[in-house]
Amino acid sequence: MTLLVAIIFLALLFDFLNGFHDAANSIATVVSTKVLTPVIAVAWAALFNFIAFLVFGLNVASTVGKGVVHPEFMDLTAVACGLIGAIIVDILTWYLGLPTSSSHALVGGLVGAALVKGGIPAIIFSGVDKILIFIVVSPLLGMALSYTISSLVELIVRKSHPSKIDGLFRRLQFLSSAAFSLGHGGSDAQKTMGIIWMALLVSKTIPATASLPLWAVLLCQVAMALGTLFGGWRIVKTMGQRITKLRPFEGFCAESAGALTLYTTILFGIPVSTTHTITGAIVGVGARKRFSAVRWGVTRNIIWAWILTIPVAAIIAAICFEVTRLF
Repeated sequence: MTLLVAIIFLALLFDFLNGFHDAANSIATVVSTKVLTPVIAVAWAALFNFIAFLVFGLNVASTVGKGVVHPEFMDLTAVACGLIGAIIVDILTWYLGLPTSSSHALVGGLVGAALVKGGIPAIIFSGVDKILIFIVVSPLLGMALSYTISSLVELIVRKSHPSKIDGLFRRLQFLSSAAFSLGHGGSDAQKTMGIIWMALLVSKTIPATASLPLWAVLLCQVAMALGTLFGGWRIVKTMGQRITKLRPFEGFCAESAGALTLYTTILFGIPVSTTHTITGAIVGVGARKRFSAVRWGVTRNIIWAWILTIPVAAIIAAICFEVTRLF
């Protein structure tokens, strides 16, 4: 029971770091366009991160808790090591200012610990394959949607005065930022719910057919909201300023495209990266202006960080589990 409590604490710490690390996802565009101050932006994002559980089901939580590794091959030590691998990667990439995926760090940690604990049979390859495919699909979908939305918006408002357009989309960014934050809370907090769900199943605290307890849902949403409230300003700078320069209407288009992508994947229970999604959306609105408007050197570094997140988290988790065997 002591280890179970420790895992729940670790999971909530990861959830807090996820909100802290991924605050940039929710607020980068609305801060970089100067529609909201950083303090107000994170409070706004934290509110919609928290209320997300009232809107979405627990499809993503179920995928993480039961669809990545077989719970029967895991024990509490393996679950803890998976979390530790994810937390270390989160802290490292936050320090470096890289907008990598907390979700993929978590998946990598679970897979690394499961491989050492139960071998290849412990992995649910259909679930892992789906996540790997959407590492590519989610940013491309975000990019395509933002390119399309921004092109349509520019076509509609092309005869309007620039100052009128700017004022309108400054107001609309309140809605698009809220919509994306809602998707972030509905997607990312559920991944931590899935870990707690797995820990409860592994420890036989709840039966295999039981649903996730409400207290776990509420704790995860609170931790995510608090993490977002504290914010991750290093990553905000990378997301909102270094990829491409955004105007309010472009910020609105990027956030709207990101929200639509997240809502779709949440519906199908696919644990995608909100970081990858909004990065793709920001690149999409930048590329629509002109190809050179995107700082491709920065984008290339981000993509390399995406590629390395899962294997690095898996290696750390595997080493952590091997170390526990010595004691």
